[in-house]
Amino acid sequence: MYYRNFIIRVENEWNAYIERSFEHEIYHTWYYHSLNEEGEPILFVFEEGENFIALPLIKREIKDSSFFDITSVYGYCGPISNTDLAKCSIVANQNFKTAFVNFMKEERCICIFSRLNPFLNHHLLLENFGGLRDNGMTIFMDLTIPIQNQKSKYDKRLNRQIKKLREKEYQIIEANTQNEIKKFTEMYRENMDRLNAASNYYFDEQYFTNLLDPKLENKLILIYDGLELMCGALILLSKNIIRNHLSATSLQYLKESPSKLLTDEISMIGRRLGKKIFHLGGGVGGREDSLFKFKSHFSDLQIEDRVWCYIDDNIVYNELIVLRGNEIDSESQYFPLYRKSNKKPHFINNYQTNLI
Repeated sequence: MYYRNFIIRVENEWNAYIERSFEHEIYHTWYYHSLNEEGEPILFVFEEGENFIALPLIKREIKDSSFFDITSVYGYCGPISNTDLAKCSIVANQNFKTAFVNFMKEERCICIFSRLNPFLNHHLLLENFGGLRDNGMTIFMDLTIPIQNQKSKYDKRLNRQIKKLREKEYQIIEANTQNEIKKFTEMYRENMDRLNAASNYYFDEQYFTNLLDPKLENKLILIYDGLELMCGALILLSKNIIRNHLSATSLQYLKESPSKLLTDEISMIGRRLGKKIFHLGGGVGGREDSLFKFKSHFSDLQIEDRVWCYIDDNIVYNELIVLRGNEIDSESQYFPLYRKSNKKPHFINNYQTNLI
């Protein structure tokens, strides 16, 4: 069957494909990509008959080089289609691969990194492409089951702690003023200081303001102890999924662990809004660390998390590694390896991976 592929760079054409998709999230939209400052947002579209596969991308320049590479936005993106990716034919998968490889050569892109969405069957489209890597397990809650069933999955000690936090009658609000966004931003940046975060995790007030644009469903949930801001979270909302995108806790309330109450409250918000899944995420870099353990206290439901690290031009890729003073290491989990800094590694947020 005849197929074609092309690139979209404008909002209305981009979102027309997103709106026709079988399923998508805010991460796939033109608006979310327009907030990215790493490179040029583009939408790769593959069409075969009445069906399409669309892949939102960020095309980045490679310093001191005539080549480019591709990455995904901060969050869970990956390909979408107007059909369930699990039902794509073998022929369609192969034609998509051929079209995408040709696109990479035409655009002089030597490799791609993409964080995949564990709920959209991306691995079924890409498993014969090459470059799929396991990134541990990621945790979620099923918000369609009765509330008592959800609570029964909580760790017993956690249940008691949440109950005590609710008994203190802290005020839980949805932020609706610029001053509240400012206060949350300051608290978030203080958390980044405490965690010695890399510079790209220092989101500013305008970033949070943009994600709370009235045309979006997103919410900023804050918990107060009287007039004191204890903690908060920017939650992203898609058709079926709710996520804690970025959160922070006041340094003076760390021992109170209000994030436990906040996490429980986000699940309640998801239920009220008719969402099916509350995706809590996994550990740092896909590891089953303390962060993973904290999330596992809320749910025993897990799904495999994957990233896509495909190299189209191995010769140029390896040359760049050497030119940057790094060693070619096929076992390294860092991708692309030529972007690896020789400086001491910084904290990496659970919504990303060390494969950046």
